[in-house]
Amino acid sequence: MEIINSRRITNIGVMAALYVALTLLCSPMAYNDVQFRFSELLMLFCYFNKDYILSVTLGCCIVNIWSPLGLIDVGFGTAATLIAALMIYLLRNKVNLFVASLFPVLTNGLIIAAELKIVLGLPYWLSAGTVALGEFVCVSIIGFLIVHSLVKNRSFMKLIMAGTDVKRSE
Repeated sequence: MEIINSRRITNIGVMAALYVALTLLCSPMAYNDVQFRFSELLMLFCYFNKDYILSVTLGCCIVNIWSPLGLIDVGFGTAATLIAALMIYLLRNKVNLFVASLFPVLTNGLIIAAELKIVLGLPYWLSAGTVALGEFVCVSIIGFLIVHSLVKNRSFMKLIMAGTDVKRSE
């Protein structure tokens, strides 16, 4: 049985709050069919520590309460985030960080496009492409570059790996 200590709880809460803050800062671009949600780069931390699955999922759930699409975004958006976060963590030993960055691109593109079709009547494949493009820019380009450079810093890695017994370097 895993022990949840105060440091792990703090890390989970801080990362969830960071997700919310980053999304709210860019909220005009964070919703609808063209999304540049820079907070999504935090998804990549799931590659190193499973605690961040809870962080990004909780952060997404909270911030989607303010979505212009309504509460349906809490369900669809949170599900897309949870699925992508689980994929990143569960497949981390089979793929590199860049390939892992594509999981949120795919899940958000496909799941949020369905939501946009249901709520706004937008064309599914066009919406899938625009959502995936925004996600690709935020996670696979910006996020990958930032996280890839941060993992070289031992102090940073020690911080994000808190509470795990796994030692990784990318």
